[in-house]
This record gives sequence, structure tokens and C-alpha cells, in this order.
Amino acid sequence: MAVQAAEIPQNTTSAVDLGPAVALSCRECGERFPLGPVFACESCFGPLEVAYELPSGDGEELRRTIEAGPTNIWRYAPLLPVPADVASHPNTNPGLTQLVKADRLAKELGVTGGLYVKDDSGNPTHSFKDRVVAIAVEAARAFGFTTLSCSSTGNLAGAVGAAAARAGFRSCVFIPHDLEQGKVVMAAVYGGDLVGIEGTYDDVNRFCSELIGDPLGEGWGFVNVNLRPYYGEGSKTLAYEICEQLGWEIPDQIVIPVASGSQLTKIDKGLKELIRLGLVADKPYKIFGAQAEGCSPVSTAYKAGHDGVRPQKPKTIAKSRAIGNPADGPYVLDIARRTGGAVEDVDDEQVVDAIKLLARTEGICAETAGGVTVGVTRKLIENGQLDPALTTVVLNTGDGLKTLDAVAPTTGPTATIRPDLDAFRAAGLAGCAPSPSHSPLPRCPRKATP
Repeated sequence: MAVQAAEIPQNTTSAVDLGPAVALSCRECGERFPLGPVFACESCFGPLEVAYELPSGDGEELRRTIEAGPTNIWRYAPLLPVPADVASHPNTNPGLTQLVKADRLAKELGVTGGLYVKDDSGNPTHSFKDRVVAIAVEAARAFGFTTLSCSSTGNLAGAVGAAAARAGFRSCVFIPHDLEQGKVVMAAVYGGDLVGIEGTYDDVNRFCSELIGDPLGEGWGFVNVNLRPYYGEGSKTLAYEICEQLGWEIPDQIVIPVASGSQLTKIDKGLKELIRLGLVADKPYKIFGAQAEGCSPVSTAYKAGHDGVRPQKPKTIAKSRAIGNPADGPYVLDIARRTGGAVEDVDDEQVVDAIKLLARTEGICAETAGGVTVGVTRKLIENGQLDPALTTVVLNTGDGLKTLDAVAPTTGPTATIRPDLDAFRAAGLAGCAPSPSHSPLPRCPRKATP
């Protein structure tokens, strides 16, 4: 895990063009370093994140600039570690996914203050990982890498494979050997190398950290290791989009699935940036983290009142949440407590029930991570921790078609009949048409994607 100068490609300099990004800053001690493919502080080994010189001046003018921008995450390029001409580069161009006003789900859960689902299954490879990879690709270009890589629980592998194919990089990604078949096939179809590692995600991640320090990894950009400071910034775009789609307002409550915890911490960072830039009004908001009971190190630490996170061995159907040693776990605890939120977990049965609930009420087929988030939202309401009278946004980070195994045992045809009307009547299915009250619900405004 040591950071060595030899790991940095020869054309890396502090003057590299990544737009408003000016340095890397340690989240623990505050020491600054030149922009480069490093992820840990040389002084205290704390995690590094991107520091900026963000636009100053009239917030209203910046809003107009953003709204006139591309119909993807590059509308927020002035707030991201990417060059100004990023929209002209070959990339998968994710973002601007639907914010669904979930009135039927709200009724089921007893939410009266407005409930929305940020549905990131609409991204190019059907998960939020396209956002973070798109940013990492631009850093990889700037630092002269030739191969894109990652350790992945599934969605990231597919996002890296697609982005590498689009941008002309070689890809070689590493996954646990027992992932859902849908995610394995999707990661492999883009033509890069896909390597299964015997063990858990944490074993895969340790292997990748070793490869970075070996000559075998020369010229490789690991999007969630040596490019992690840049990669993580892609999650800020979820905060930007949610607020823009709500009319430039921060929701009162946000429920976010937690694996490594990076998505949650960067959404909080994005909200704070929007306030500082005058793009939204400053107001209190609560952030809640959602975990699967079979891999809930952050939830366990939160409930015990601990500041640190004790690693766990994952055992859950929500394999995209199966990170037993989450890098950003302590920061998730800090944010949940600072904002008045919480971190909660649900078991596998509750995950499946929540997947079906979201599908039945809103027509959104979520992967298991979405089931975790909706299930935790329901539990938080029942426990009195989440206020149903406040505006709430829950995240669905991936497409349920990738995790059909989770619901397949309890989901199938209502009946199998002969092809005649008598058989249909005998099955008791006549008169099952939905009532007129089941009319389509309005969705939040979204500019059409060409």
C-alpha cells in the first residue's frame, strides 16, 4: 500500500490539465500533493481526495451554464476533475438519469412529504458505476495509462470494460469468482480480460494493491485504487442531479446504499459544494446509509457507537454490497452522525421483499442494492428514524436484470394454462385489469438524452 514515485507514469506532472482540480489533499492531516495516480498520504497514510479552485461569482449564472450544458454529467465539468473539453472525448457519457416521483411507493411506506427514487439503472451499463468510471478515464488519459483495471463486485467491472472499449484502452478487471452470472457476462462481453479471483472482494482488492506495486502493473490505471481520488468524484454528480431535478433544492433526507462508503461521502461533498457555490440554499439535510445484514460492518459500528469499523466476512445475496472492510466506513459514520441520519441494515428476505415492492409500485426493477436501500428506508420509517413528513430521495444504483437470481425462487408465472378461454376463466384471472386509479404518475423533469 506504500505510495512510491516509481508508480507514477513518466508524463505525470503537477501541471496536468484536470480542469478545476489543483491538488490532492489528505482527508486526515490536510497535507497536499501534486495531481497524480496516488491514493494515500505519504505522511499519515490517510486517503487522498481532490482539492479544487471552484468557480466564484454569481450562482445564478453558474446555474444557467450548467442547464445549457450536455445532457450528461459533463454539464457539471466546471465542478469535476476533468479538462474543459471533456465532452469531446470518447466516453460513455453517463448521467442525467431519472428522478422518479414515487407516489405509490410513498403510499405503501406512509411517506407524506414526497418520495423520489433516483434511478441510476438508466446509465450506459445500467449502474451508477458509469459515473465514477467516466471521471477515472479522464484521469487515466491525463496520466498516460494504457490499461484500465479495477477490483469489482460486478457493476464496476462492466463499467470499466465498456468505458475502456469506448475510449480505446485495454482493460483487465478482477472479480470474486462467485459473482452473479449476469454481471460476469456483462463484464466479459466488452472484450477485455476478466479474471476471477478465488475469495471475497476484499481478497480481490488486496491482490490489486499488490499488482500496482509490481512491474507487472506498470502503465495500469486501477480506477478504484491508484485513480480512486478522481474516480470517487463521479458520485458527486448524483448530488448535483438530484438537486437540479428538484428545482435546485436539497432534499431533506437521502438514503444511500453503502459498500465501500465512497458514494455516500461524495454525495455529501457534492451537497456542500452546491451550498458553497450558491447553487442551492443552505439548509439542514439528513443522510442515511443502507447495508445488507450479511455484510454490515458500518451499520454494526453505528449501532454500537463506535468510530471505527470492524471488518466482516460477507454472506449476503446483495453481492454488490459485499465489502467487508469498507475504506470509507469511518467517514460514513461521521456524516450520518453529523447530519442527524443513521446507518441501518436489512436481511436477505427483506431485500427481496423490497425489490418486489419497488417493482410493483413504481415499475422499477432494482438490483439487490436497490432492495437494500428501499428495505432500509421502510425499516427507518418503522423505527421512527426517518421522518415520513419530509422530502426523501432513495437511490437505486443498478438494474435488477443483473441480479435475477435473488428473486427467481419466489417469482414466476401466475398460472400456466391451455390456450382457450375456459382455461383462463378456470384459473380465476378474469377481471384482473388495473383500475383507472392506477394512472401513470408524473416524473421529475429531465432533459431528453439524444
